[in-house]
Amino acid sequence: MGRGETRRRRHRESRAERPREGRTAAEMARFLSAALALVLAVLVAPLSAKLPSSRPHRKSPALKMDEATLTVHNELQSEMMVSFLSDHCYQCMYQQLGVVPAGAEPGVPGKVDLTVGTQFPVTLQLNSTLVNLELCRFQYHFGEQGNYSVWVKNLNDSSQVNCSLVTDTEPVNSYLPIFFAFLCFIVLSVLIAIGYTVMGLEAVKSVLVRWGNAMETERLINSELGPPNRAVEPSVETAVPATSGRRLRSLDTFRGIALIIMVFVNYGGGRYWFFRHESWNGLTIADLVFPWFVFIMGTSIAISINGALRRGVRRSHLLKKVVWRSVQLFLIGVILINPNYCQGPLSWVSLRIPGVLQRLAFTYLVVASLDVLVARDKLDNIQTDVWWYKASDFLLYWPAWLCVITLEIVWLCLTFLLPVPDCPSGYLGPGGIGDFGKYPNCTGGAAGFIDRWLLGENHIYQTPSSRVVYQSTIPYDPEGVLGSINSILMAFLGLQAGKILLHYKDLHSKIMARFLIWGVVLGMISAVLTKCSKDHGFIPINKNLWSLSYVTTLSSFAFILLVVLYYLVDVNKWWSGAPFFYPGMNSILVYVGHEVFEEYFPFRWRMSNSQSHAEHLTQNLVATCVWVFISFVLYKNKIFWKI
Repeated sequence: MGRGETRRRRHRESRAERPREGRTAAEMARFLSAALALVLAVLVAPLSAKLPSSRPHRKSPALKMDEATLTVHNELQSEMMVSFLSDHCYQCMYQQLGVVPAGAEPGVPGKVDLTVGTQFPVTLQLNSTLVNLELCRFQYHFGEQGNYSVWVKNLNDSSQVNCSLVTDTEPVNSYLPIFFAFLCFIVLSVLIAIGYTVMGLEAVKSVLVRWGNAMETERLINSELGPPNRAVEPSVETAVPATSGRRLRSLDTFRGIALIIMVFVNYGGGRYWFFRHESWNGLTIADLVFPWFVFIMGTSIAISINGALRRGVRRSHLLKKVVWRSVQLFLIGVILINPNYCQGPLSWVSLRIPGVLQRLAFTYLVVASLDVLVARDKLDNIQTDVWWYKASDFLLYWPAWLCVITLEIVWLCLTFLLPVPDCPSGYLGPGGIGDFGKYPNCTGGAAGFIDRWLLGENHIYQTPSSRVVYQSTIPYDPEGVLGSINSILMAFLGLQAGKILLHYKDLHSKIMARFLIWGVVLGMISAVLTKCSKDHGFIPINKNLWSLSYVTTLSSFAFILLVVLYYLVDVNKWWSGAPFFYPGMNSILVYVGHEVFEEYFPFRWRMSNSQSHAEHLTQNLVATCVWVFISFVLYKNKIFWKI
């Protein structure tokens, strides 16, 4: 064996025993090129808005995003009122859009220009103001920046009224920017996969070894962004010890996916409606990420506490750490990340007490404390010949499950039985113009009432998402007190996923089978609770309320997604988890950082056209990619912020 080959062999052996230090220029270059390519894909997206259409294109300068112009021509001899109803608004009243004057004389119709929303289909209703008679009604989904006309006239001098809708100017396709960005991302991913395959060929390796430094070439081929089949270094100290001597990348990848989508959504999501929280019942992409983050937090709790107990850490010491970490999370949420800063210096008179980190702090305190009390020191001494062994990951922790079920019964009783002034018992609606305007001040029912009574109206969220569609007027906090009970359930279901990983360590088929069983069972519960509908179920899916069906649905999705990630990343090692793995390793730092530095360059800058989806999408993608790159640099330098 030659001296050079001996050095290479010793280098490989030493690298298996100790973590790699530093980073190569090639690693940095490939990561930057991947991020910049995605950004450039969006920078060219505004060109898509200039594609020729079948009709002449003119855009009203007064229109904003998600708006169109509607010109109503009234040839009748009576004044007419135009009302609208969004199809996204459940059991709502028609809202007045404008009044159209009568025609001055035959052939000279009255005319008025109105602005209509384009996010969802709307139903237009035209009524005569003299006798309050409906003249016509029709449903239409207007396109962004389009110009439309409605002509109202009598047919052949009779009393029959005809309404016709005409498109004067074709709308722009506001979804082309995100389509081009997604397409470029797919193309880039395919090119990178092909590149890694070529780099892995023995012939290419031998050429690279001859052309360059053998050690550096090997580091290049097997870098973090290279083949995904390498184990994570066990020496990287984190909050989540691995189950088999190494860290499970699928957990950090899952956490990173939720976190990156959360950052992108919080920065604006290109101002697309599906990247915003749902007004009330239902789900958008923005409604998925926070509960997934809570779920994976529960999984991490199970693994980290088990690792601490195996190392001989006393339970009293663990409880102190749990309490201290919860206090830190709560204080960071109240003091550093607070919407009051948008209005100037922090005001204690109107300080918002609930919040995302506050919800995480309370959930972590309850779930981690329960697990500290019931977790087993060792799992390898459980009898395998008892009848309940196959369900040991569930039955061994029955006291904790009993506590969580009791909390859920409390949620159900408070939600459906607590008397709320001027509101029906068990009300789950948005208030405002919902329910035909019968309960305008009942937003959230018992959940809203408890927050306003316990915390005060000035200390909860002032602009809930229900204001957009349902025009609710009272404050409501989606991270309120009552919903925290169901976030505990969400984290506890994640804790159950961690118990499965611990009890069936390295038994991949059993782990994935149990994940799928939990996912299917929770999905069936959701189907029963919602009656497979958006608004007509016993308990609709609702992020603002953190309803029971919301928790079971998102937990079902989480179990299934965890199966996929576990299979791809940890079982077959087809994917390294990059780039989501890096922010998943530094989740608290990325979350706090993206909130604190949101208004600073390069995360935000003055746009030439603030009413362009393409420019907003570019800005938000750049900001998100910057945080991915920051987390990558921190990972390479082994910098992890833990509290």
